[in-house]
Amino acid sequence: MLGRFDIAGDAARAFAVLQQGGIAILPMDVGYSLIGGAEAALARIFETKGRAATKLNAMIGDQDVHEAIHVVDQRARDVIAAITVDAGLPLGVIAPCDLSHPLMTALTTKSLEGSSKDGTICLLMNAGPFHGAISQLSLAAGHPLFGSSANRSLQGTKFRVEDMEPEITAIADIIIDYGLRKYHPYKASSTLLNVETMEVVRYGACFELIDDILQRRFDIALPPPE
Repeated sequence: MLGRFDIAGDAARAFAVLQQGGIAILPMDVGYSLIGGAEAALARIFETKGRAATKLNAMIGDQDVHEAIHVVDQRARDVIAAITVDAGLPLGVIAPCDLSHPLMTALTTKSLEGSSKDGTICLLMNAGPFHGAISQLSLAAGHPLFGSSANRSLQGTKFRVEDMEPEITAIADIIIDYGLRKYHPYKASSTLLNVETMEVVRYGACFELIDDILQRRFDIALPPPE
């Protein structure tokens, strides 16, 4: 029967698959993500996407996950909250991480190497209701979720399931299809910001809004996209 999405139920179904070592395609506001929670799943995602060795996985998490794993000063916390809480925008937060936290110690050495650089973790925050629901399940279970956009490397973020390459959908044990995603006009996934150095690692969705917030409220000038 048609009607509203069962976000809590769908998140629980997807999380159960991920806990068992499976791969999921999940609906984020910034595009569909290809997610795993086990070393073999992450390795298969990486291989299927054809990613360069320098490309790292991003973590799925919300404000609670951020506060649990990231080690940042008050200014960085205020910047993140101004963007994700006050303005309600998505953001890929790159920040130093407490590698002793249970969410981090749950990772194998190989998975951590593919998801961390110089002690930092990139955490996708505030990417919609489904993202929020599965983030809470991840934190409660102590089972971290990592991945990247559901597309072949360098082929562009996919905002509809039907636009994905067949080899991408073929490796998914579960696909949660919520139709066209919210930030599709940007034709890009989340903006990635290193909140320690204030370096823009990737220009993406809502960058002009993020840039305006940082200029007006924190006197931080970000370089424009090239």
